[in-house]
Parts: sequence; structure tokens; C-alpha cells
Amino acid sequence: MKRVLALLFTALAAVGLFSADYAAAAASVPEKGKLEKTSFNLGHLNSTAHLLAFVAAEEGYFKGEGLTVTLNQFASAGELVSGLEGGQLDAAFVGSVPTITNQAAGHDITIFGGAMTNGHGYVIKSGLVPNGFVEGDISILKGKNIASVKNSVQDYELLVLLKNNGIEIGEGAGKANVVYFESQKDAYNALAGNEIDAASVYSPYASVAQSAGHKVVYYCNEKDEFKDQPCCRQVALTSALKANPNLYTAFERALIKAYKFSQENKSATIDDVAKYITIEKSQIEYEVYGGHAQSVPDPDHNGTVHLKEGVVEFGYTGGTDYDIEKLYNTSVYETALSQLLADNPDDSVYKSLKEHFESAN
Repeated sequence: MKRVLALLFTALAAVGLFSADYAAAAASVPEKGKLEKTSFNLGHLNSTAHLLAFVAAEEGYFKGEGLTVTLNQFASAGELVSGLEGGQLDAAFVGSVPTITNQAAGHDITIFGGAMTNGHGYVIKSGLVPNGFVEGDISILKGKNIASVKNSVQDYELLVLLKNNGIEIGEGAGKANVVYFESQKDAYNALAGNEIDAASVYSPYASVAQSAGHKVVYYCNEKDEFKDQPCCRQVALTSALKANPNLYTAFERALIKAYKFSQENKSATIDDVAKYITIEKSQIEYEVYGGHAQSVPDPDHNGTVHLKEGVVEFGYTGGTDYDIEKLYNTSVYETALSQLLADNPDDSVYKSLKEHFESAN
């Protein structure tokens, strides 16, 4: 059908009814191919950041693309990568930093889309906050024991800010003592004890922490160093993406539709997320629509490449650099978005995503 429409647009352009540029664009959109399979297992974390999957499942976008998608919650990025390599998962929402470090270590996994931008930071016990404290002042972390998660974007950002502000890592009044935990859940729960003063957070732990009486030290989106910082990425085995291009394009179309829904249906989106993340709906609203995070499906190639350079510089890859371009696929998203735009050329959300793609990739 799309081929017929493209021929029609071309014919109309010849008589001046449509522009030649529009006809050429329509003709270049790949047709939706037959799915290589219909079952799809997706891994995610206990995070409101992964709402695109929740909305796509609850609003029927996966089903509309012919997919039977099973959502599987994991506790850490390491478990998600193991799930991909063990064949339990077709795709996973994996943090940008652990994705990069795993790629550098030789894991043949490819980024093909996004899940969240920004949305993380640090909180501190309210009893340790002095009068006059202004959110964003990380000097409050001097002399404190800080729970963090190694190989995470939250930890990377903390190290960058400590370095940029001349704060040494270690024990002592003028230093920041970073204590590492296996997962974000473990790091946050450590705040309940007496040995930890502050902790890293990603959604929904920031709102949970504030409800418990803790104070936000900073959000990464408030820092110039981390403007539009890519967080969780859509990741799959490189071999799977090559073997099943139609499958992943259909999956991506569903996520793009879910993004559009989230932009136009706030209350229903919160209801959808609440079925997967068991916190108060007011907290979900804060995490999703509070201005500190964005759940966008775009691959954000340029931002992730910039992040990768910093991750290597800070030693997360053990001094190993690598060619990330071999493990980055923007064509799945570009194809999916172009197909949706071909069917909905006047859709403002899809058009804005197209503009973002052209500037970010």
C-alpha cells in the first residue's frame, strides 16, 4: 500500500499538486515487513523511567503491532545484560554507563533506542541539612558517607561534580566518602541505618526519599554538566537486531506511540505506570511530569557518545576505549518514526521527535 501511495504522490508532484520533496520522502519510507517472530521478552527495572513499556503494554500498542510482549522486572543492569546474553530477553532498558562498560568489556550488545533522559541525583538525611542550604550545593556532602552504585550514571555524575568542585574522595571533614552497593534499592535502603548519610537515587527513589523526610542534594538536570544526559538505553544483542529487523522496528513503533500517549494523556499514563511501580500516584506524577526526567525513545547517539568519552576518562572501563559506533544502531528508531510519520504526516508529537532525532543523532 505504501508503494502505491508513494507512486501517487510522485504523480501528483509532477502536476504541481504536491512538492517533489514530499513525494521523495514518502517514496523512501521502508515498508513494514513481516515479523520474524511475535513473542518478545523485555527487561526493565523498578523505575517509573521505563514508562514507555508500561504504556505500550497497557494501551495495546504492542498488541497493535502484532507483538506479544512479556515485561520482566530485574534488580540491576548486570542482571539485564545477563538476561540478554542468556536468551531470556529480546531487549532491555539498561543504564547508559553499565551499557558502555559492558560494551567496552567485549559484550556484543547494541544500543538502538532510549528510555530515559536525566532523572537521577542524590538525597541526604534532613537532619544533616544546615540552615540556608540551597538545592544543588554539593559541598553539603563534605564529611558525609554517601551510598552509591558502582558502574552507574549516578556514580559517574557524582565523581564529575566532586572533581569539578575540588572535593576529594575519602574519609575526613573536607572529603566525601563514597560507599558502594550492588543496586539502587540497596543504596537507598542503607539510608535507614546510622552509617550512611546520603544516597544516590533514580526514579522513583527521589520521590520516595522525600516522602520519608529526606532532602534532595541535587538533580542531574539542574547541573550544566549533565544537560540532556542519556540514562537508560534500549539494548539488545547485536546479532538479534541483525536477524530480526522487522521485529525490533515494530517494537519501536509501539514505544513511539506510547511516548505520544504520555504527552497527551497525563492521568491515564500515571494509571498505567501505577500497575507496575507500586508507589503513590502523586509520587508517580512527580517523577514523570515533575520536570527532572524525560522518558523519550530516541537513541540520542550524540549525547551517549559524549558520555562514553567521559566514562572512559574516569576509568570506568579500566583504561579500555572502543569504537561505540559498531554497537550503536539508530536506523531501527529512524525507520519506525518515518513509518509513523508517513501514516500521520501532520502529527505534532511525531514531528517534534523527528526534529529531535535530526539534532541528536
